Amino acid sequence: MSIANKVAIVTGASQGIGAGLVKAFRDRGYRVIANSRSIKPSNDPDILTVAGDVADRAVAERIVREGLAKFGRIDTLVNNAGIFMLKPFTAFTAEDYAAQIGVNLTGFFNITQAAVAEMEKQGSGHVVTISTSLVDHPIDGVPSVLTSLTKGGLNAATKSLAIEYAKRGIRANAVSPGIIKTPMHAPEKHAALAGLAPVRRIGEVDDVVQAVLYLESAGFVTGEILHVDGGSSAGH
Repeated sequence: MSIANKVAIVTGASQGIGAGLVKAFRDRGYRVIANSRSIKPSNDPDILTVAGDVADRAVAERIVREGLAKFGRIDTLVNNAGIFMLKPFTAFTAEDYAAQIGVNLTGFFNITQAAVAEMEKQGSGHVVTISTSLVDHPIDGVPSVLTSLTKGGLNAATKSLAIEYAKRGIRANAVSPGIIKTPMHAPEKHAALAGLAPVRRIGEVDDVVQAVLYLESAGFVTGEILHVDGGSSAGH
């Protein structure tokens, strides 16, 4: 199939990694369905924006339904929407827990189930989920139990999806970033954060984008958790 006919869904698409992914897919000729809670309409006729929280089942189903109505197919889903909270474990509230479970896990379940159902009809597709290297390499001073609880579940789900759907032409992979220069991290903290990675810098949005694009083009790769963390997952 021509890339010009391919369609990608990107969640959490209004800023940071998500916005970078939307641009990268469009630069490759993909048509894009871009979602976030506050995303604005696009002037690009090949970008469909759908506002709402993927933790809401109705929103996830609307993303896929409206995408199919406009573009006719779903080839790639990038599960980028997520919540990251830095708190001591005992400081997390029930509301914090519900929020992270809602977006990180329920959101993944809602949109992935709807998208994969369409990919099955086509006999092809690719799901990429953005995780974090903190899952398998926690860092002292970066308390992130709820993030690891949820993103670790996504890593496991990625491998299960890859095996379940391998014979049906659908691949599933994850990108596991370290600390990336996004609005999540204040500029005055960049220098200190850079010291946490063996390469002594924090990642750029494009580092993650290029990893997703690699997985998108790597047809023999499925079930992979690709670390983009400046060596953090290898050790210190």
